[in-house]
Amino acid sequence: MSHLSRRHLLAGTALVGVQGALPVSPVRAAAPPNGKQVASFYRYRIGDYEVTAINDGIWLPPIDDKFVRNAAFADVQNALAAAFQPTDKLPIPFTSLVVNTGAKLVMIDTGTGGQYAPIAPQSGTWDANFAAAGFDPRAVDTILISHFHPDHINGLKTKDGELRFPNAEILVPAPEWDYWMNDAHLGAAADSLRPAFLNARRIFSDIAKDVKRFTPGAEVAPGIVAIEAFGHTPGHVVFAITSAGQSMLALSDTTNNPWLFVRHPDWQANFDIDGPAAAQTRRRVLDRASADRMLVQGYHFPFPASGYITRTASGYDLMPVMWQAVVE
Repeated sequence: MSHLSRRHLLAGTALVGVQGALPVSPVRAAAPPNGKQVASFYRYRIGDYEVTAINDGIWLPPIDDKFVRNAAFADVQNALAAAFQPTDKLPIPFTSLVVNTGAKLVMIDTGTGGQYAPIAPQSGTWDANFAAAGFDPRAVDTILISHFHPDHINGLKTKDGELRFPNAEILVPAPEWDYWMNDAHLGAAADSLRPAFLNARRIFSDIAKDVKRFTPGAEVAPGIVAIEAFGHTPGHVVFAITSAGQSMLALSDTTNNPWLFVRHPDWQANFDIDGPAAAQTRRRVLDRASADRMLVQGYHFPFPASGYITRTASGYDLMPVMWQAVVE
């Protein structure tokens, strides 16, 4: 069979119209475009647990040659272009998890709380998606926080400072608390970090006595273990979820955009507080996920933000899950 090029295919299509074999007529929409997506939540099972991914929209911040500290900007742009991504901004989706153990409703991170709208107008979908998934904030028993960046903790409170999950216990990594809530660290912080310090205090200061601090390595909810993953922030953790012989790893911000930091695990993003430690952690965690063939979830992966990690010659790659109508 001869090779059929795109040009020949398009030319042939045009010729059919010209010859009149398929009459050409104006096409008019029966209704104006809606402009909205359907509710974005996705469920899957880990053993006896039902896990629901809740989407909170996306942020598209501009990037420049300072975005990756140890790679040429041209290489970063080439990696984005190879993945059909824009080369002048970084798509950053937000997806948190709800784990239904059968006895408890456990949340892992809380989204932006609708408070990123000035910089990310396509974010702030979490409340609608949480409700569409059939959940009530009053029914949440436990909230596990991976680290204190605003897109992970702002959902704990409304813009007016009211707790959004009134019956939930809140658990945070002790090293993370010790870093962000320490006045000496605030005083020594670079100007770029000060807003995150102040935001952490806005969220936690008046509820400090009710916030439980855990040591990485501890079981923080039934079947959920927090694992040290320092570097992105000083107390950053990931969560291993295990039930009935199955397991998955909630990576949090171990890797951001997978086509950059999964494929190039040694690249250090400017939002990693300790870049070398973050890269070392990334390789360690991705090694475990690939060796154990574990399902993973990445907070900033494309929705539904889950898949499997495979090894490549130079790093790793993400194999996204297939969407299924039946929860399996």
